[in-house]
Amino acid sequence: MQEQPELKRSLGLIDATMIVAGSMIGSGIFLVSADMARTVGSAGYLLLLWIITGLITVMAALSYGELAGMMPKAGGQFVYIQRAFGNLTAFLYGWTVFTVISTGVIAAVGIAFANYTAIFFPELNQNIFSLSPLAFGRGAGGEGAFVINLKQILAIISILFLTYSNSRGIRNGKIIQFVFTSAKLFGLFALIVLGIAIGLKGNTLMENFHNAWDASTTTVNPDGSLNIKHLAGFALVGAMGSTIINSLFSADAWNNVTFIAGEIKDPKKNIPRSLFLGTLIVTILYTLANIAYLCLLPVKGDPHAADVYGMGIQFATDNRIGAAAATMIFGNVALFIMAGLIMVSTFGCNNGLILAGARVYYAMAKDKLFFKKAGTLNENSVPATALWLQGAWAAALCLTGTYKDLVAYSTFASMIFYIVTIIGIFVLRKKEPDTERPYKAFGYPLMPALYILAALAICAILIIYDGRNTGMALLFVAAGIPVYFLTVGKKQ
Repeated sequence: MQEQPELKRSLGLIDATMIVAGSMIGSGIFLVSADMARTVGSAGYLLLLWIITGLITVMAALSYGELAGMMPKAGGQFVYIQRAFGNLTAFLYGWTVFTVISTGVIAAVGIAFANYTAIFFPELNQNIFSLSPLAFGRGAGGEGAFVINLKQILAIISILFLTYSNSRGIRNGKIIQFVFTSAKLFGLFALIVLGIAIGLKGNTLMENFHNAWDASTTTVNPDGSLNIKHLAGFALVGAMGSTIINSLFSADAWNNVTFIAGEIKDPKKNIPRSLFLGTLIVTILYTLANIAYLCLLPVKGDPHAADVYGMGIQFATDNRIGAAAATMIFGNVALFIMAGLIMVSTFGCNNGLILAGARVYYAMAKDKLFFKKAGTLNENSVPATALWLQGAWAAALCLTGTYKDLVAYSTFASMIFYIVTIIGIFVLRKKEPDTERPYKAFGYPLMPALYILAALAICAILIIYDGRNTGMALLFVAAGIPVYFLTVGKKQ
């Protein structure tokens, strides 16, 4: 009888840390501060939101370390939820990861990669298929049309290429992750250092902090004029809670390293360490990047201004705040410099997402909660079937034209299951008090409890202020319940 291949423990601490940082840093840090600045309108609250995001992320990572040390198996978060709450809850997590959390983000990041590639090759903006909005019972004018363009095709090609590369063995994924994460860390660091050094020669930072806590929301009226609404009290809390979804998305996917626990050397030590180091590095870089933006550009701006300085952070062209900041350093060539950096960043980010995500479906299949074939390894000791199933669905999502919505759905859904997982620490402490815990959650029970309360507060605010997207996310999760009982639940 032929011996079945097994997962190989070939990733060290540096590799694991690169996967944490590389999966977190995509395009968000170069884009979302513009929308956040329009929502809160002040330097103080903009930085505070990024710091809160970092603290929440690091708190969660420190808490996850206990579960990772207890269960150093492929599948990570799926395994933790299953052990604490059983098959149904674990299936709902895996179902949501497959339908929207992981694949939705892979599709969105792939589209971001293609969008920035189009800066070098404008031909990619060409449509190759368009279905008239009249087919949907809507009026003429093009709004609501279903369109496929060359950028979407490039996004699909990039996803399938990375899927193929990772199916050839963990070594390929490791090399791509190290090279691209190193490159984007260097590029982001250079933007920070040059931005702060050059920006401090002027008065922009001081002017931004002159009224650092004067919060306001700025919107553009149909006639092009600005509508500025000052914020205080519950209105300010609501604005902060609704816009923090942007920075949380930019800092998400840090938990992906737990999915590949079966391929990490000495996982009981290296996974907790990589979670802490990776999230801490990215938190520091993200905070410094926003300080660099504030050194170079005013928070408030005018969308009709003639230059990037006049547009400010709020109205950076197409929300490209990173490109606007780089223009203040390098001039007009900055658009191409930043496009190249974001191409590197998104390509490396998707490699980490694709590498790690498939291990969830592999773990599910091993427990008969997913397609049986997804629980097998190929001759390169990787779950190739799970990789290709993930790649196929992510590619399909690239064609839907709804990837921006998928980003919102996936971030809220992720928050739900982060809360469930960290509650699992308390559950397992009670159910399995004698189980070996090589690493114990930092500051237990206060730190995990603080994370749960903070995350619940953010979710509550999002439900109030962004009911459409949060409702869709909850619908994705709930749809898994009948699927479970109609399929795998019958066999349990």
